Amino acid sequence: MTYIDLMYIHLATVVPCFVIGTIVLMIKKGTNTHIVLGRIYMMLMMFTAIITLFMPAHVGPTVMNHFGWIHAFSFLTIYTVPTAYWAIKQGNVKAHKRKMIILYIGAIIIAGGFTFAPGRYLNEFLF
Repeated sequence: MTYIDLMYIHLATVVPCFVIGTIVLMIKKGTNTHIVLGRIYMMLMMFTAIITLFMPAHVGPTVMNHFGWIHAFSFLTIYTVPTAYWAIKQGNVKAHKRKMIILYIGAIIIAGGFTFAPGRYLNEFLF
């Protein structure tokens, strides 16, 4: 699979994450809609984070000639999704809420913002 293929798969999963994550944060918590959309969001976030691990960094310094600073958000996601799920299963709503907000801000808003930086594909495509 090429970098471009992985990028399109990543976009196909992360764009719905942005939409679903925004909805889940805005609707009433604990409802069936919140639970179902939240599970879809978490699965998509895990899938998209794993996909990004196979995409080499093309901007900035790298580790092992592959991982860049942007990959930190992938690892944040891979850690945060299961721990947020475990927190809510244990009834720890406060920890679940904190982790899901950190995930949304870090992995969707901040990491998403970096994708528009000069030298990145979305910057070249859109601007």
